[in-house]
Amino acid sequence: MSNKIRPVLTIFGVLTLLTGLIYPMLVTGLGQALFPAQAAGSLIQRDGKPVGSALVGQNFSDPGHFWGRPSATAPQPYNGAASSGSNQGPLNPALLDAVKARVAALRAADPGNTLPIPVELVTASASGLDPHIGEAAALFQVPRVAAARKLPAATVRALVSGAVERPILGVLGEPVVNVLRLNLALDALR
Repeated sequence: MSNKIRPVLTIFGVLTLLTGLIYPMLVTGLGQALFPAQAAGSLIQRDGKPVGSALVGQNFSDPGHFWGRPSATAPQPYNGAASSGSNQGPLNPALLDAVKARVAALRAADPGNTLPIPVELVTASASGLDPHIGEAAALFQVPRVAAARKLPAATVRALVSGAVERPILGVLGEPVVNVLRLNLALDALR
């Protein structure tokens, strides 16, 4: 019996050492060496202090900042521990009510803006944590942000144009704007 247990325990020990210690340390070390910013959480710094991650949205609600996509996480918005969509279908009355409320809030925040509201400003992403909005969604908000900050709309529009992240290789994805980075650039104008 001991001649059967010994090889099993040896293989168990070797595989535990390889897959539980050596492999994770190797992958972590390579990740930190080759991609240090991503391995550290893609943190965005201001004055040497982290203010957020480029991969997780934040809740901006004052008129002087750009607003991101609504979050479907609970109990608070953009809760990384509760990443998920709302799982509400297009005919769900709760989704329709939420969208109507978001449209009303956007119209109330900028009553003079008669442009069509981009869909990502009233619907959450699949993760509920999306830090990006489309270029059209950012441009839709320019009049409100410019008025709240008493800046020329052209200045705010130029900030948006400079913040647009183009698709990978020019074809993979859509042009998007990271809301946190855009708001930090806006705050830097002061």
